[in-house]
Amino acid sequence: MLAEHACFGGVQGFYRHHSATIGLPMRFGVFAPPRALAGPVPVLTFLAGLTCNEETFVMKAGAQRVAAQLGLMLVTPDTSPRSTGVEGADAVWDFGTAAGFYLDATQAPWAAHWRMESWLMNELPAVLARRFPVRGGAQGLFGHSMGGHGALMLALRHPGRFASVSAFAPICAPMQCPWGVKAFSGYLGEDRGTWAAHDAVELIKAGVRVPALLVDQGEADKFLAEQLKPELLEAACAAAGQPLQLHRHAGYDHGYFFIASLVEEHLRHQPSALRPG
Repeated sequence: MLAEHACFGGVQGFYRHHSATIGLPMRFGVFAPPRALAGPVPVLTFLAGLTCNEETFVMKAGAQRVAAQLGLMLVTPDTSPRSTGVEGADAVWDFGTAAGFYLDATQAPWAAHWRMESWLMNELPAVLARRFPVRGGAQGLFGHSMGGHGALMLALRHPGRFASVSAFAPICAPMQCPWGVKAFSGYLGEDRGTWAAHDAVELIKAGVRVPALLVDQGEADKFLAEQLKPELLEAACAAAGQPLQLHRHAGYDHGYFFIASLVEEHLRHQPSALRPG
């Protein structure tokens, strides 16, 4: 435990554990709502974007008030390994540290520690189950930008694992944007067939299905045309019959004022499986 703070009748905490998967300490945040004092509660995990960490969402989005009302535990993992000693890990802001893209790297030197998918899908849930009043069964997943990519991609790669999936301004088709091409080339190598298994649009085209998606996108987002490409997700979902609510919002940019304005809708976008019993 690094820090714990009373928050809307619950506890906002920040924690670190030694990850056998990553091979290094990993950090995460947990907001335990008041109902967690009486027994296990459902979990909603938020994946943050480039340059962010486990504190960014909980400090900026203002989500704890509604999470406390709904009885949802919010989990906020860090965005990459840190202090890895890997040469070049801190050289640029959109690759390496704080830019894990929520996948397991296969290329040296990144493969040694950049194993974010395995950590998120296997090790971290086991840590949470041991240490926190987590209700078993389906969980929810959402994210922003790189984390929106992560939410869409991980839900599609693990069908049935998540009862809800949503995203703010996600990188929808990483194989077709500079951020994604840079990350996939570095972490996965040059085989674009391997890339397709980590691209939400390509996974939907391949026939994978998830619960109805909720995506919010600001129309004043400076990354919209070059990096995010929600129209490609919209077209893929329409062609495949994958339910999607894509809401476009005039005047909103890519930042946390946008997320804070809409986060309540995402927290309430939870099926009965994610309501406290």
